[in-house]
Amino acid sequence: MASMSVENMAFAMPGGETCGHSRARPVDLAHLSRQTMGDRDLEREVLSLFLHQAQVVGDRMEGATPQERVLLAHGLKGSARGIGAFRVADIAGMVECEPASGSNLRSLAEAIVDVRDFISAISR
Repeated sequence: MASMSVENMAFAMPGGETCGHSRARPVDLAHLSRQTMGDRDLEREVLSLFLHQAQVVGDRMEGATPQERVLLAHGLKGSARGIGAFRVADIAGMVECEPASGSNLRSLAEAIVDVRDFISAISR
C-alpha cells in the first residue's frame, strides 16, 4: 500500500464532500467548488454574475411593490443557494414570506454587502 504524502493528504480528503453547509462565511466555498466541479474560472464567473444580480435586486427592493419583492427575493434566494451564499438565501426567503418587513430588507441589504466584500477579498 502506497503512503500518502503530507502535501497531498489535504487534497485527497478535504471533507467538503460530506460536510454540511458552512454558514461561518458569506459564501460556502466548498459548496461553490462542488457546484462548479472545481473550475476556478467558472467560480469567478458565477460569483460575478451573482454580485451583479444581488446589486440589481438590492437596488430595486426598496421601491418595489410587495408582489415585486416576492419575485425578486425568490430569484435571489435560488441564486444565493446555488453559489453557497446561504445567509443571503435565508434572508431572501424571509423577505419572500414578509415582503413589507423593513427589518428583513435591511438584513438582506447587509448580507449582500457582506457577500460583496467577501468576494472582493478572495478575488484579489
